[in-house]
Amino acid sequence: MTGQPAVGLAVGRGTGPELAAVFERVLRTLTATHPLGVRIVRSPRRYHSYVSLRTEGGPARIQELTGQDAEHYERFCRDLADAGTTAVFRTAINAQSLYLVRRRLRAVKVDLLRSGETSLLLVRDQAQGFYTGENLHTPGEITRTLAFSRETTEAVVRHALERARREWPDGRIDRIVMAYKFHLLDGAFDTWVTDIAERLGVRIEVFQPDTVNRNLIAHGLPDRTLLIAGNEWADIMHVVLLDRFGSERQENRCTENVCLGPGAAGLVEYQTVHGSADDLAGRDLVNPVATVRAAALVAERHAGVPGAVGAVEAALAVLDARGVRTPDLGGRHSTTAVVDALVGALDPAEPACATGPAALVGEP
Repeated sequence: MTGQPAVGLAVGRGTGPELAAVFERVLRTLTATHPLGVRIVRSPRRYHSYVSLRTEGGPARIQELTGQDAEHYERFCRDLADAGTTAVFRTAINAQSLYLVRRRLRAVKVDLLRSGETSLLLVRDQAQGFYTGENLHTPGEITRTLAFSRETTEAVVRHALERARREWPDGRIDRIVMAYKFHLLDGAFDTWVTDIAERLGVRIEVFQPDTVNRNLIAHGLPDRTLLIAGNEWADIMHVVLLDRFGSERQENRCTENVCLGPGAAGLVEYQTVHGSADDLAGRDLVNPVATVRAAALVAERHAGVPGAVGAVEAALAVLDARGVRTPDLGGRHSTTAVVDALVGALDPAEPACATGPAALVGEP
């Protein structure tokens, strides 16, 4: 890597500012050995959470602010991509704004889940469908308009296959399953997929989501299943799949969203899986683990720090063995105390809490 790596940072309300500070601190710790360090490009706008929007007024005002946030964040992402930046970390923001951007940038969410020797690659189609629709308000009624397209469907399938071959480099993919409400689309969607599969030389099985659920309950899914799913189902089922394959709490995980659309292709947005946790804002109690993991992925993949992910996982294991964790995980430590201990475990030269007990919540 030549030159100073740059990373985008977008901050939402709620606990967003606290997690942004965690991300910056951990990323700078991990990239301290890079000769040029890392440049963090922060969006100037503080984006709304769903909770903060509710304090701004009625539906018309919420719709206006939702649109403003979406337009600003889309422009921020496109500016990053234009400048050659390949990664942005985003704290939680209002989902309605977010999915407008994901439709425009044609984004997919990618999560590799493992259970022992079995792995599942989940690719969530965030670029089309109900989540990406827009609303028309008339008295007593909301009409939501959404779209599916053959072009977007093919882009999603192509990226899913590319990512599967990257995760499983020997080329073996045991099964490719698509879970969509295709039966509501007049036969067009499964016709598209049949044609796409033939041209790409792969076998793709298209199922209604309830069929995938029944198969998951009755038989599980075979190793190396590539599961491409409409967001209507995948968003709800993500936590269930984590329970089956990830053996990790949702609050501890980060995921990545890959932009496929023209002008932003290749930009990867990292996020925590959990939401904005507005009830914890300003209390120094938000769980930082997912944010720490996102910083490690950004450092290793985009800032020239090989081994960053392994180093962070080793440090998190040290903290877990010492019982250093936030209250949501059954601990008594503040966000700051957990991050202090983590930084100390990553860099013994840091005057942090690596060798002594971290401060407990409620203690001076």
